[in-house]
Amino acid sequence: MNAFGDLSMKSDEVLRVELEEFRRQHRDLDDAISALEERGARDPLTVKRLKQQKLRLKDMIAYIEDRLLPDIIA
Repeated sequence: MNAFGDLSMKSDEVLRVELEEFRRQHRDLDDAISALEERGARDPLTVKRLKQQKLRLKDMIAYIEDRLLPDIIA
């Protein structure tokens, strides 16, 4: 089962905790990427992998936010 499928079985409270953890990880990756780029990273593959991981986290964050705060059609 994929990561999004695993989330569908969890309670809202668990999702809120995971959401905060994913946001923290996303910030940490952002800081790490910035630091590598400022130092002139000699390994562009590492930077690319970190950016991909950051994008996956962003998708997970968006998915959880959508699940916790569904659109209400007026």
